[in-house]
Amino acid sequence: MQDNATEVTAAGIARLAGVGRAAVSNWRRRHADFPKPVGGTETSPSFALAEVEAWLRKQGKLAEVPLRERVWQQLVGHPEGPVAALTHAGCVLLLIHDRPTVWLEVSAGSDERLAAMLPGALEEVLTPRFGPVSAVNSRRAVNSPHPGTAPRVVNSAHAGADEVNTPADGAPGAPTDRVNTSATDAAVNTRPAVRLPSGPDLLLSTPLLRGAAELAAELGARQTFEFLLGRHLDANPRQYTLTPADLAALMADLAGPARTVLDPACGTGALLRAVTTRPDQELYAQDSAPELAALTALRLALHTRAVVRGATGDTLRADAYPQLQADAVLCHPPFNERNWGHDELAYDARWEYGFPARTESELAWVQHALARLKDGGTAVLLMPPAAASRRSGRRIRADLLRRGALRAVVALPVGAAPPYNIPLHLWVLRRPEKAPTQPEVLLADTGQFAADGRGGPDWRDVGEAVLDVWRSFDRAGTLDERPGLARSLPVIDLLDDDVDLAPARHLPPPTAADGAEQLTAVRERLGETLRLTADLTPAPADAAHPARWPLTTIGELARGGALMMRTGGNGGHARVPVLTDHDVLAGTAPSGSLPESDEEAVLVEPGDVVVPVLGGGSMARVIDDATGGAALGRNLVLLRPERTALDPWFLAGFLRGTANNRQASSYASTATRLDVRRLHLPRLPLDEQRRYGARFRALDEFERALRRAGRLGEQLVRGMYDGLTDGTVAPD
Repeated sequence: MQDNATEVTAAGIARLAGVGRAAVSNWRRRHADFPKPVGGTETSPSFALAEVEAWLRKQGKLAEVPLRERVWQQLVGHPEGPVAALTHAGCVLLLIHDRPTVWLEVSAGSDERLAAMLPGALEEVLTPRFGPVSAVNSRRAVNSPHPGTAPRVVNSAHAGADEVNTPADGAPGAPTDRVNTSATDAAVNTRPAVRLPSGPDLLLSTPLLRGAAELAAELGARQTFEFLLGRHLDANPRQYTLTPADLAALMADLAGPARTVLDPACGTGALLRAVTTRPDQELYAQDSAPELAALTALRLALHTRAVVRGATGDTLRADAYPQLQADAVLCHPPFNERNWGHDELAYDARWEYGFPARTESELAWVQHALARLKDGGTAVLLMPPAAASRRSGRRIRADLLRRGALRAVVALPVGAAPPYNIPLHLWVLRRPEKAPTQPEVLLADTGQFAADGRGGPDWRDVGEAVLDVWRSFDRAGTLDERPGLARSLPVIDLLDDDVDLAPARHLPPPTAADGAEQLTAVRERLGETLRLTADLTPAPADAAHPARWPLTTIGELARGGALMMRTGGNGGHARVPVLTDHDVLAGTAPSGSLPESDEEAVLVEPGDVVVPVLGGGSMARVIDDATGGAALGRNLVLLRPERTALDPWFLAGFLRGTANNRQASSYASTATRLDVRRLHLPRLPLDEQRRYGARFRALDEFERALRRAGRLGEQLVRGMYDGLTDGTVAPD
């Protein structure tokens, strides 16, 4: 079967050829033989991938499509959408992972033979890993109105909570928001996450499946799925709320070793992937989004040999595991949901600590987690800070404290997880085996580890601090005060009218001596920096006539071998600091993190020039020895000049020209994007480049000194205000 069904957009063609979208538009206008659109819309047409590839090769604009890019384009251009394609690919990659010889047998021969034999082969793999799997109804149903989501299936026997059901009398049904709490009704409203694809559906996917198998031969089955899933998540950032890998690892460490682990709002599976593996482990996952539940189950099965049980359905309304008693529950629940089932679930047996108010959906998730734990089991939930202090939840918080179920509340630094502008909390809960006689609760605040700007926190320091205080408290049942970080309080001290558990309101401030000493040190550093700034101030500029240099572009230099271009990755397995676009703009140290994957991260080297492509600013940064070895983050382009042809500082300086950036930028309704290939550079001898480079380097040192002075000045002012208002600094 030819790959004629796979479609590619103009943006995809641009990626294949390594050009901007404007070049694709020019090709369409100038070349009568350019492939005609086969789908899409008038303003956003799509083209047959095979025809585009043949045309590009004929024009000499493409030697060969890289295998990764070919498979990705087959996935995004799949007739049934990228999610269905990714699910099919995941099933086959699991077959390759578990039974490679079976794949070799069924893939020999025609595409029709492959599609006919695959369902039987997949059933032999999916059933042992996920339990009994049902076949997907092959009838075409109403297509999803949102790109990237799975089509709805009209099938009453297996319809999920967000699908169309058919009542028993055969009349057309409405989208189900009916809820029952019994195990029987839950089974009706939930279904296994992974379902067996049919032969006709797989026939459409055969080019993708063969390409994925070829890529798996290079990277491995698990790495191939992680690459495709990571690209899909990165291409649809607004559709998914991701749990950062470092935060997931911290939550798993707080829960401790566990044989059975549940994530009732599994999303992309980050929390369950962070669990330390052990023999006979069982992982349970549920999500209301069918596509996420399926992808997560496949991801976990490729990641571990543990038994994986995945289900689709609304967890609070239709719990897929009502009889489960897990060792640990990890959960990043949806925040601030009003339609969580308040009206239907008033008499649900899970509300041991009180019936949550309509505005307290997070406390419903807390009690669901406790209900699915065995006695002594531990649950760790990511919570919005308001859940610790809202008056509507004070009675439930009080009962959680009295009965010893809530063991710790940890405030994370700003920027730890989405939404990044507020300091989220971690709640550590334990299903009590017996009521403690004098219970205490641990309160910790890690705000001191927040990074400047938009960068994420220092996760190593956060993890060490949180695990240290939690393990000490868990062993002894109490904790000596650690000013500014943590303390344990008797529950009776918190049982007032508010039952406010926000850690910042109960932690002692740092000692006055330490505060005064820190302010003195900041003032001394500020003075040194201001003196350095004065010394680095550029000399008066000499007037000169506008130069008329012969110009070249970055794209031409890259094609000629004078420099190498790389773009920031979507993930990486190397645990190294990540240089973000904000770090480049702010001139700060690498502060970010990338999703954990087996994709090879791009590591920067001293002398590289890094350019942000979003935001419309004129900025380029030369990598120094301190930053060398960091991974290149998203929305950054790396230029590695050939030192015998290009001086790095000369290159970076001219790339910062305002007019240069303006002519190389394209503008959308809400963003500006820089096409680095279109940036101009004068053709100058290397000696002349170095003369300009020395001046640009001096300007960079002056700029960094100004920024450092600004940060120290803000720190001193903030510290003085805090010290004067909390009494740790005298007014004279």
